[in-house]
Amino acid sequence: MTSMTSIVSVFLCILTLYLFRSRRKGSLCYPPGPWGIPLLGNALQLLNVKPWHTLAEWKRIHGPIVYLNMAGQPMVILNTKKTVEDLLVKRTTNYSGRPHFIIPNAMTGGHHVVLMSGGERFRKMRRASDLALGLKNTVNYHPIQRNEAVFSAHSLLSDPDNWRSHVERTSSSIALSLMYDLPLIQSFQDPSIQRMNGFNDKMSASLLPGAHAVVEMLPSLLRLPRSFSKWRRDTEEFFEEWNAYFERAFMNIKKQAENGQEQRPSFSLALAENQANSTLSDRECSWLAGALYGAAHETTATSMMWFIFSMVLFPHIQTRAQKELDKVVGRSRLPSFADLKHLPYVHAVVKEVLRWRTPLPMGIPHLNSEDDYYDGYYIPKGTICIPNTWSLNHDPDVYGPDAEEFRPERHLDENGQLKDGLLGLSEGHSTYGFGQRICVGRHVANNSLFIIIATILWTMRLEGVKDSDGNVVLPDVNAEEESGILSRPPLFAIRATPRFQDADTFIREARDEVVEENLARLATK
Repeated sequence: MTSMTSIVSVFLCILTLYLFRSRRKGSLCYPPGPWGIPLLGNALQLLNVKPWHTLAEWKRIHGPIVYLNMAGQPMVILNTKKTVEDLLVKRTTNYSGRPHFIIPNAMTGGHHVVLMSGGERFRKMRRASDLALGLKNTVNYHPIQRNEAVFSAHSLLSDPDNWRSHVERTSSSIALSLMYDLPLIQSFQDPSIQRMNGFNDKMSASLLPGAHAVVEMLPSLLRLPRSFSKWRRDTEEFFEEWNAYFERAFMNIKKQAENGQEQRPSFSLALAENQANSTLSDRECSWLAGALYGAAHETTATSMMWFIFSMVLFPHIQTRAQKELDKVVGRSRLPSFADLKHLPYVHAVVKEVLRWRTPLPMGIPHLNSEDDYYDGYYIPKGTICIPNTWSLNHDPDVYGPDAEEFRPERHLDENGQLKDGLLGLSEGHSTYGFGQRICVGRHVANNSLFIIIATILWTMRLEGVKDSDGNVVLPDVNAEEESGILSRPPLFAIRATPRFQDADTFIREARDEVVEENLARLATK
């Protein structure tokens, strides 16, 4: 009886605490949301696979703003363009913070600019990034992006069975070249790529909701001795390893600049040359370049996978883009950045890939620094605010009743030109974030995607493979796989064939020129 009495007493205490919190919630007017369980609230409901679909269902049930209790931590999900713009854009000063990610911040020593909640270090890093990656400076990276597009198209055409590895190689090689002026990397198995991808994989896994629930929900564990905290030992070792790696990469660029050695434009070079003005330390510059490598790689790689997925599924869109390329570029030369303003449909394909299958479907959480009231609802200080990017990019109120369809022309006006112009303020999607936390490298990312996609479409026809009966095998249009906080298409087989006579010759000769240029650069390193 004593043990049973104790169990009942504990249960009643938990129930009393839960009812007390519920009463407090009812006394103010919190946004609507799903029921949780005592103490843990809704914390266990986002531990499922592909949690962005759970958020989409909650939007359908509860509306544009949804309240969650994550074991005492308030959270709101922002489901519509209006709520996101009203809070994260118009009230960006209040909503530009980040939650305190205990494990990811320990892994990066608090130096990861994407995870920083604000403060002087964040502002300095952001200004330095804006200077190096701003719209006016994107032209500096065109030669790197053009060479990578050529090498990527040649690899895809000659070896379509390994298309996913070619996409990963291209994305990693572009990011490493942009950050550190590394020569083009020709193999996905290159140690530089494998090493950096290992960093990305561990960071992505650490940011998945519930990945470190015990530590996040019981911060008292931070006071445990190091010998009893395996997570602390692991994160410290991770930081030490990657701090040394990033500092070596940045200092190599800085020393070359100080010695007057000629270098191609790179993000690290821009940081080094502006270091006196930015007042960033060597460590801060090192981690800024490392963090932005991760962002650049993931956006390009995942978006390129979805591009190939969509071209195989929607051949009529591929045909229309190729007709535009034939009209503007012709068949006697490869596409270039000079063609960008004359290829609105190809550019619209880029926008639609980013909208239709966003790489980061849950967005990156924001945090409000002050109590707020919105649309009659109370949002307490310290609330985690998650932009539901998946639902935002598929909102029929914004994109029409065909929002679930892949339709690039939605980004064009009645004259077939891009809405808002080529450099319009609207991206046509919510993938790059909002307010003061909008992706600083979005212009560079758009250019990488444009030149790679244009070069691939100019060179080849992408199709599904045929089975033994001659039927084309296509992936399910709704298929996706989870990779940490990312959404990627499942692996599927494709065919890549030259689109016209001599297309394979053009791309092979262009690829040979890129390789020769690369060898010449390696000889001078």
